[in-house]
Parts: sequence; C-alpha cells; structure tokens
Amino acid sequence: MGQTGLLQSVERAMRVLDHIAAAPGPVPAKSVAKALGLALPTTYHLLTTLVNGGYLVHLAEDKAYALGHRVDDLARGLHRQIAVPPEVGRVAEVTHKEAGAAAYYAALRDTEMIVAHVAECHLHPRIRTLDVGFHQAPHATAFGKLMLARLEPADAADVLEHTGTPPITAGTVTDRRLLRRQLDQVRSTGLAVEVDEFQAGLSCMAAPVNDAAGRFVGSVAISMPTAALRQNRWCVERAVRLGAVRATRAVALAGAARRG
Repeated sequence: MGQTGLLQSVERAMRVLDHIAAAPGPVPAKSVAKALGLALPTTYHLLTTLVNGGYLVHLAEDKAYALGHRVDDLARGLHRQIAVPPEVGRVAEVTHKEAGAAAYYAALRDTEMIVAHVAECHLHPRIRTLDVGFHQAPHATAFGKLMLARLEPADAADVLEHTGTPPITAGTVTDRRLLRRQLDQVRSTGLAVEVDEFQAGLSCMAAPVNDAAGRFVGSVAISMPTAALRQNRWCVERAVRLGAVRATRAVALAGAARRG
C-alpha cells in the first residue's frame, strides 16, 4: 500500500476513535460504519487494529466497542507535556483570588490554545468544559480570540477554515466580518473579551503572555457570570492584565532556568 493509502487508513482510524470517544456508551461496529460512511469490513479492520493497540476494547457481551486504557495513557501524557511551571500556576491562583473568578492559563501549541492550568473554588468554579486539555471553539472563547488576533492572518484563516465558526450559544459571533472586527479590537487593546458566546450567562476575558523574546506563548484568562463581569469590569480587567504581566515574567524566568 502506498503512502496515500497509509495516511487514509490512519485518518479513518482516528475518525473511528473520535466517534467512539464522543458516544455516551459502547458502540456496535455497524453503527460506526453507518455514522462514518465506511464499509463494514473496513470498519472491522480498523476496530481490530485499535483494539490490538489498546485504544479500544471489544465488549463481546454487548457486541460493541469502547475506549481502551491507552487513551488514558495519552491523556496523562498530554497533561505532562502541557504542564506549566509552578510559578505560572501560582500566577493563575493569584489571578483567581484577585478577580474573584475562575482563572486559566492557556498555552499556545502550534495554532491551538490549550488550557494548561485552572484555578477555581466552590464560589468561583470553572466553566465545566474548560478542563485541562480543552482547545476547541477559538472563535467563541476569549483566549481563542486572542490567539486568532496574534496569529498571522493566513494562519488565522487556516484555523477558522478547519474549525469553522459554529454557533455555540445564541450569542456566538459566527459572522466572519464581525469576528475580524473583534480581532482588530483585540489587537488594539491587548485584551480579548467574549460575552455569552461560549456559555449563556457566562463571559471570559484574556490577556496575552509572551516569552523572553517577546513571542506570544499563552494567555491568562478568567470566566465569570456576565452580570458580575459587567459590575466589576475594571477590577477584573486589572487583575487579568496584571496576571498576564506576572505570567510573562514567570515564563521568562522558567526559560532562563532551563537554559541555565
């Protein structure tokens, strides 16, 4: 089989894995084939390969497939690789307390912003889907908008071509022209804000973090009820901007220590 065939097989296997991961429970092979538009023999071949690799398990009694232990291994590996320096984690904790909101550190990896650290408490909990490893919907999150504003225009266009701008809530900005105006404002103010775009009744704010060479590497962000953000806008903004300054300093120090 040529290289194109190998790549197609890998792409199909990833689609199968994604489909089963998104399902509420074990999935029969025929359901996988129908949902993904694959021939049943091809589906069985892909499922068997993923089972042999430990990424899926075959539940014989249910005649269905579910995630295997290797998926958890991958998740732990991702958490290790995106783990932030202790100093950056402490900055997020301070921002959480000063803003009175859940605080996040999102790291830039290629053209994705990935949540790498969360600081929260029972009074100011995170948005439930914004767990460590979250990287979706850049058009609808504050740190995603920040990334889109900082990327080269061609790269930002490629990201949006891949992710699209689907409506996450009724307030999500889906019009590309309006989104571009938002990104222009982010570039001019150095701050990204989304209001009810990712989850109704909740808003987020994010400021950029740079490394010692001045390159954009991440973001300090917060999420809180929209009403609370409107009431305490300037105090929250000050906490977020100050958190980004502190995180920039912490990233520079951590980089110097690694080189050291």
